[in-house]
Amino acid sequence: MDLENFFTDIHRYMRTLEEAVILTLHEFGIEAGRISGLTGVWLDTTTPERARKICAFGVKTSRWVTLHGLALNVNTNLSYFDYIVPCGIEGKAVTSMQKELGGAQDIALVRKRLEVHLASLFDINLQKVHP
Repeated sequence: MDLENFFTDIHRYMRTLEEAVILTLHEFGIEAGRISGLTGVWLDTTTPERARKICAFGVKTSRWVTLHGLALNVNTNLSYFDYIVPCGIEGKAVTSMQKELGGAQDIALVRKRLEVHLASLFDINLQKVHP
């Protein structure tokens, strides 16, 4: 995205991406939020010992054009996280929609709902550029 068409504020951009994920998760019955000082979307944010990350972000900008990655754990194999310190944050667990909801989720449906929230929050019309 060319942020000069919206706003030149990386912090605001990141919080808007987080909000789109939070709204999407809410539609699936998952209450999510933020933890001050820790980018990402979290569950059980008011109970530090139970807090767990469900979505991570990696954003790069060049001349206000974003190249971003958003990793929402939908049906993710969480065992991979046993071998790393996710996002460099020690002592915090990682979770997925599948784990929280007790079964595999329709990734196409999750993507569609996330796209709706991104389009709404950024006030844009999304168009498919490749199949």
